Amino acid sequence: MEILPGIEVIDLALRIGNNLIIADTHIGYEEAINKQGILIPRFQFREITEKLERIFQCCKLPIDTFILNGDVKHEFGTISETEWRDTLALLDFIGSRIKRIVIVKGNHDTIIGPIAEKRDIQLVRQHIIKSGRQRILLIHGHIIPERLPACDVIIIGHQHPAITLRDGVRSELYKCFLKGKYKKRDIIVIPAFTLVSEGTDILRETLSPFLEQDIDDFYVYPVADSVYEFGRVRDMRMSG
Repeated sequence: MEILPGIEVIDLALRIGNNLIIADTHIGYEEAINKQGILIPRFQFREITEKLERIFQCCKLPIDTFILNGDVKHEFGTISETEWRDTLALLDFIGSRIKRIVIVKGNHDTIIGPIAEKRDIQLVRQHIIKSGRQRILLIHGHIIPERLPACDVIIIGHQHPAITLRDGVRSELYKCFLKGKYKKRDIIVIPAFTLVSEGTDILRETLSPFLEQDIDDFYVYPVADSVYEFGRVRDMRMSG
């Protein structure tokens, strides 16, 4: 599904020309939860790679650049054993299929530098893609720079957007994309690629400063067996 000209949703990823973008894998999240005494099975790495393989197969054009738009790993002030092992394995998995990888630093990536250096991967705070006449800014979304670079579209992660869908007494939380405006620019919010949790219900809480505004006119695109367009946030509030 194209949600803006030249910008296509494929499962939990965005494809822009020969670029493929995901956000918020949070490698090591399960280990962090286990350390808190909550025992959950560690299945995330396997499921992430399986989902990525399906996404690669769905791409209609060859992908030259893979962009991880922040929060690749989970721990703030350290690199856990799981993060070392699984992040390197994830980068190797992607690198065996796509020649160039770019990591945009998120708030959880304060010390991801040693991992990126080990695989000679470009590590940046923001990244620009040119698509036709458009300049598309990729930034994680946890802070707004004092001066945003010239761009037509902003793509962020960080929010982990999700929406609760109800059918009678039954309700279920689904990851979703959001599309709206930020200071006259188009903005797209990517759902988290971590598969440990669905995310944050955007009807209840917004986390990114880019969304500290009235988001009722933002469009909602839930991701389930396919990608769906569910109208605006205000429509979801009314139906809820």
